[in-house]
Amino acid sequence: MNLLVLGVNHETAPLAVRERLAFSPDELQAALPGLIAQPGVSEAAIISTCNRTELYCNARDMRALLDWFAHSRGRKAEEVGQYLYVHSGEAAARHTFRVAAGLDSMVLGETQILGQMKDAERVARESGSMGVLLNGLFQRAFQVAKDVRSHTKIGSASVSMAAAGVRLAERIFPKVADCSVLFVGAGEMIELCATHFCAQNPRKVAVANRTLERGQKLAAEHGGEAMVLTELSERLHEFDIIVTSTASPLPVIGKGMIERAIKLRKRRPLFIVDLAVPRDVEPEAAALADVYLYTVDDLHEVVRQGVQSRQGEVVAAEGLIAEHVDEFAHWVTSRELVPTIRDLRDHAERTARNELARARKRLAAGDDPEDVLEKLTAQLSAKFLHAPLASLNAATGNEQAALVAATRRLFRLHDEE
Repeated sequence: MNLLVLGVNHETAPLAVRERLAFSPDELQAALPGLIAQPGVSEAAIISTCNRTELYCNARDMRALLDWFAHSRGRKAEEVGQYLYVHSGEAAARHTFRVAAGLDSMVLGETQILGQMKDAERVARESGSMGVLLNGLFQRAFQVAKDVRSHTKIGSASVSMAAAGVRLAERIFPKVADCSVLFVGAGEMIELCATHFCAQNPRKVAVANRTLERGQKLAAEHGGEAMVLTELSERLHEFDIIVTSTASPLPVIGKGMIERAIKLRKRRPLFIVDLAVPRDVEPEAAALADVYLYTVDDLHEVVRQGVQSRQGEVVAAEGLIAEHVDEFAHWVTSRELVPTIRDLRDHAERTARNELARARKRLAAGDDPEDVLEKLTAQLSAKFLHAPLASLNAATGNEQAALVAATRRLFRLHDEE
């Protein structure tokens, strides 16, 4: 199969690299047509999250994918190559299924990646870059994720990024309930974070978003207020905890903005969790006194807690995935046989029709039916056997031995006792 997966993730590339290689939602729509226009690429899908950017392709040339990926991100291939992993064939299918099941995530067993994969599949389908192979791959990946969650407890003790953020905040402040919390953005990750933080009953909640309407909807769910991003500079100092995750290609909170907020807060601590890739907060802000800035990579060790207790579930999940990989490989192989089976059947039917037409002409001319039938069977036998016999006679050495073995297996020829 020509299935290739190429990408970077939290294990192979630091955040500073991942954010340079990430695609924004708007970029994905424009990127896919360019990707399938590359030589040898017939299908493509792209997943780009805070922890990974991956190309899923039906392609013959890995180098073409690498060159396109690097060029699309404004980088040189050798610069990107050191952080990349490449999977092909069954290994690519196994990787895809592990990603869908949450086994390849920073948070073992997390479910958010499945929604992100479904979004990637939808975008590829709408862009016209989704074909039979990738459709089969993604649909099976979704089924794998369902089976793993149904038959194992892989996600029962998972520590989400949002929960990890709450834990870290409690190291800075005695109680989140005494804090004011600002959520920047209103996407799925912020919704998850809002659920975890607001469960601690913070003193004040606000949502800042590019569009006020969406921010108001999320704020209303948690009894908070909404504002637009342009208000951040004036109001940042009001909040003790800031959780941000937008799709902005550039930081929405600069170092200078945070410096002004710290002065107005009279050196009271400011806790910031930046879950965006590319980052929403200028990284230089981490050097400021009284500022506690955490990124997705900083939360890595926190979310690793509890992993050891789930190793038995990981083994069970890997077993399920192995079964699905075998099924997928069999499906791909059977599809690859379809053209040959169709051509072979067409050849046999065409030969039979031609010989039958000749036999009917002889019968119409008054020839002896018994002689016509004998001639028909002889001609059919000769026509069907001509090509394989010619190939066997023309072959030499190892090729002939391989053809003989294949012929005996195909026609079920058994040596006499």
